[in-house]
Amino acid sequence: MKETGSGGVLALAVVAMLAVLTLAAVGVGAALAARQRVIAAADAGALAAADTALGIHPGIPCDEAARVVDAHGATLVACDLEGVVATVSTSARIAGVIVTAQARAGPPR
Repeated sequence: MKETGSGGVLALAVVAMLAVLTLAAVGVGAALAARQRVIAAADAGALAAADTALGIHPGIPCDEAARVVDAHGATLVACDLEGVVATVSTSARIAGVIVTAQARAGPPR
């Protein structure tokens, strides 16, 4: 039995497998980067709300948090104030999956 050309088929299979693995790695990397964006939105929103509650910036704390979170491309889910300590929850849809994050900011205890 002659096996001429079987090396080419094997090489093609290896290249296809590498292409699939590369696309999967790029997808995972993009999802992780988007997750970090949602976390950064929560952090920045909590800081904005706490700064506003402390009187550093004028405005309503949760309105400022919503503005900052929106600028990061996320959605404000919740904004709670306990004195001048702000807790902010954010979310965003990434490739059909909802990713959430929560952050807390205020003066040191």
